[in-house]
Amino acid sequence: MTQGSDQDRAFARQGRVVAVVIALGGLLAIFAPVLVSLTGLPARYEILFYLASLAAFVWALVVAIRMWRTRSGDEG
Repeated sequence: MTQGSDQDRAFARQGRVVAVVIALGGLLAIFAPVLVSLTGLPARYEILFYLASLAAFVWALVVAIRMWRTRSGDEG
């Protein structure tokens, strides 16, 4: 296999990880009230779920921007 092919696979894998993190962060934000009410946790845990979801979105944004800059640097 060539080096370019391995880099493309790694880049695609990283993109899939970012997509999964965005999807799970969104699901956590949507189902936070349901999780809190089903488990009987105090309302402050709902805020904790929202903060975890926000952290996932920020992480995904940072990684996506890094990927974009890396890819645009390869082309030009």
